[in-house]
Amino acid sequence: MDNSIPVVSKIFCSGNPTMLMIRRRPIVVNGGGFVVTDLSHNVVFIVDGCGILGSKGEIMVKDGEGEPILFISKKGGIVQALSTRNKWNGYSMDYQGKDKLVFSLTDPKSCIAQDRDCTIVDCTRKIVAQMGRKELIGGKDFYHVEVQSGYDQAFIIGVMAILDNIHGESTRC
Repeated sequence: MDNSIPVVSKIFCSGNPTMLMIRRRPIVVNGGGFVVTDLSHNVVFIVDGCGILGSKGEIMVKDGEGEPILFISKKGGIVQALSTRNKWNGYSMDYQGKDKLVFSLTDPKSCIAQDRDCTIVDCTRKIVAQMGRKELIGGKDFYHVEVQSGYDQAFIIGVMAILDNIHGESTRC
């Protein structure tokens, strides 16, 4: 029986819990964003912020080969201007460059954690992923996330990119 919960794609779901390491890139290096590796230091995802894309409120998640898999944008317009909370839309990118809305996320009410030590839960309060504190490894700034088995790692990285942007870090202009 397959217990995968794909949001972006089933290919990003693993049958085992997966530990990923995240290294932020400064805005001056490749436009910011971050690189996600597995524990063997293989690049799994690349996240580009507005330093690369050139537009505020836009984030691109790419696979380890650099192919776009998820485009995230902050919803704009008059309704957004009147709201105190931002809405983000995530679109999956297929091989033909077409996009399909796969999730919407409203800024969390209490998004005050600045040290990357937090938990992502689903609507039933089941833990989906846990982010760990910042570490200095080999002179570089890392933090980690453990994604539970069956959950879409690309989606979790997309949520992390949104949180990074909300806190004005590496994906934000």
